[in-house]
Amino acid sequence: MEHHPAISKLSARKQIIARHFSQANQYDKHAHIQQQICQYLLTAINDNHQESILEVGAGTGQLTQLLAAHLHSERWSINELCEQQAALLQQELPQAEILIGDAETMDLGGEHSLIISANAIQWFDNPLHLIAQSASRLKPDGQLLLSTFTPDNFLQIKTLTGQGLHYPDISEWQSALDQAGFQHIKLSTQRFNVPFAQPYDVLKHMKMTGVSTNQIDSNQTCGKQTIGEQTSNMQPFVWTKTRLQAFEHDYWQQFAGVDEDGQSCVYLTYDVLIIDAQLP
Repeated sequence: MEHHPAISKLSARKQIIARHFSQANQYDKHAHIQQQICQYLLTAINDNHQESILEVGAGTGQLTQLLAAHLHSERWSINELCEQQAALLQQELPQAEILIGDAETMDLGGEHSLIISANAIQWFDNPLHLIAQSASRLKPDGQLLLSTFTPDNFLQIKTLTGQGLHYPDISEWQSALDQAGFQHIKLSTQRFNVPFAQPYDVLKHMKMTGVSTNQIDSNQTCGKQTIGEQTSNMQPFVWTKTRLQAFEHDYWQQFAGVDEDGQSCVYLTYDVLIIDAQLP
């Protein structure tokens, strides 16, 4: 059965985020940590037989491929921000309904037995609001399984440039889950310190995985500074020759180490948060 993707209108900020990721055409080649996270999420699913699965922010389909290979569901709904990914996601799951648009504002259906999302909700205007939304979309006993990042994610970039997404801390997630009526709540973190030969390679890696450090914006909901776009009251973050030289020098000074082969390197930190909860 052929499904035509449902498409919702995007805000200016979400259009820019979508464009960054649509231009990251080597994402899967560089997104090794993201792939490990997807593998972990797969192992945390309560039941391989589901009534209805909703995946939020499917991206290039890293998690979608795993779900299709290992789970059975009577109904599939796959959401993604970038319209360019629709055909790929439909190919991965021909029976799925592909929902292209902003997961924060569009109708993603209800009575799902599993809502799952990998490496996406940190781009939301209000990530915490997804918890209440999910509670209304899940059936009784439904599972919510998400991966996002802690405030220590990309700590090197934040320290050296002052730029970065706003990540709610664990206590904020716990409070949102409690207020939404979730039970059996499990919040766990895992840190990956990824070595790179030089600081420039860190910036290249971030660009290849859809993260731009060239501009910043103001998150209107949280009032926090994020990477993404220029707004009327903030100036874009521009890499000048002087700024890049200082960045490289300071990176070596503060975040240098030795990799497993004994070679000098610098590190970039991924600090992952896994959210696993169930409705009563």
